[in-house]
Formats: sequence, structure tokens, C-alpha cells
Amino acid sequence: MERLSIVAAFVEDLGLRSSKSLEDGVFYGLAAAYALLSIAALIQLVRIQIRVPEYGWTTQKVFHLLNFFVNGVRAAVFLFRRQLQYLKPEILQPILLDLPGLLFFTTYALLVLFWAEIYRQAKNLPAENLRPVFVVINCIVYIGQLLLWVIYWLKPVEVILTISKLFFAGVSLLAAFGFLVYGGRLFMMLRRFPIESKGRQKKLHEVGGVTGICFACFTIRTFILAFSTFEKNADLDVLYHPFLNVLYYSLVEILPSALVLFILRKLPPKRLGGGNQYHAIDRQENA
Repeated sequence: MERLSIVAAFVEDLGLRSSKSLEDGVFYGLAAAYALLSIAALIQLVRIQIRVPEYGWTTQKVFHLLNFFVNGVRAAVFLFRRQLQYLKPEILQPILLDLPGLLFFTTYALLVLFWAEIYRQAKNLPAENLRPVFVVINCIVYIGQLLLWVIYWLKPVEVILTISKLFFAGVSLLAAFGFLVYGGRLFMMLRRFPIESKGRQKKLHEVGGVTGICFACFTIRTFILAFSTFEKNADLDVLYHPFLNVLYYSLVEILPSALVLFILRKLPPKRLGGGNQYHAIDRQENA
């Protein structure tokens, strides 16, 4: 507890010494970082569409579309961060601050779903229930958060925001667990492939890298949210903690998104014929 108090005092000191111009500069910098990520995801989506225009919305395309949308919303939020602080009705503030985080969860949960399907199909296990489970989990998350927003709108008490943060911390922990289980299983399965298998080493690096990055970012998010819930000096949703915002969003969204987009930058191969060939190759190339 003494260490936590020291950290909180340090955060409070940074907050008190931050000026309005510094705060605006930090938030504009975060907005620029998110805008670059959004553009990068859009470019990758366009490249994939040009490469394989004959197919509709594959998992890979939806992943990049969601990345484009999530980072674009975050960029807009930080661009107008000071105006957002005084937005009325007050319920709009937590909605605009928290909704991108929920969409971030859905984006990377989609990656867990993709890997889970690859793993279970490779093991000749039933995989038809994975997508319904994915939809149900996301519905529970969004409905649960929506109920908290409605309750806060009807009765704006601090305890509702506390419950909301803890709820989102639990959601982040769930995502971390998903990456640990299915990312780890897929990595171990690839390790058992013959050394001479084509692309084996590259896929090991991709799956291992993305698993480690995503597990770390969602775990860090869980602990920071839980800590900020009970330590008001470390509150992320206030203007006078620009340094804490930089640290938090860089660790849990900006750096992980940039690294994952870089690792998964490879385009799927062109169609060589056969109705299902692209899907089979897509699963191998993007595992």
C-alpha cells in the first residue's frame, strides 16, 4: 500500500504541474498517433481488397475495418478532449471515453476467434459454436455496459462509474485469458510442425509476437483500471493527468495496435482457382 501511495503522489504531482497548453499538446499528440493508426489500418484494408476483390468481408478485412474505426474514434475524442469534459448531458462523457475501449476489445476478440477456429479445425474438433459464443460474449459485454450507462444517466452517482471501471477491467482480463489460451495453443501446435515445413518459423514469430503483445496490453489495462478505480489521484478520465493518459493509452492501445498491424501486414495470396482455396490459405497465412 505504501508503494501505491507513492505512485499516486507522483501522479498527482505531475497532474498539478501540468499547464493547459501542455495538456492540449499531449492530447493532440495522442489524437495524431491514433489518426496514423487509423490510416494505416485503412490502407491495409484497401490493399487486401485490391489483392482479393472477389471475396466479401473475411475475418482479416473486418479486423482491419474495426481497427480503422476504433482508432479513428479515439483520435476524434482526444482532438476534442477539452470540449468533451464539459459535454452535456454528462452521460455522454463516459460513453465517448469508454466506447472505443469496448470496440478495441471486440476487434482483438475477433483475432482470438480466428485463431480458435484454426486450432480446432486443425485438431478436427467442432468449431461451429465458436462464432455464436463470440457474438453472445460481445452482446453480454455491450448490454452490461449499456445498463450501467443508463443507470448512471438516471442516477449519476460515483459508485456506478466505479462499477463500470471494474466491469471493463474484467472484460480486459477475459481478453487476456483468450489470447493466453488460444494464442498459446496455436503457438504450441505450430512448434510441433516439422522444422522443414514451409513458413513454420515465420508463423511461430507472428503468433508468438501477437499473443505476447495482446496478452500484455490487456493484462496491463486490467491492473491500471483496477488501480485507478480505488486511487482517485490516478483517475484517467480527467484533463489534468496528461502524462498518465500518455502512459496508459500508449501501453494498452497505441503501441500494441502499431506492433500487431506491422506483424500482420502480409497480404493474402491471390486466388489460384477453386472455390474454397482462399479461405484455406488465409487461415494458414494469417494464423
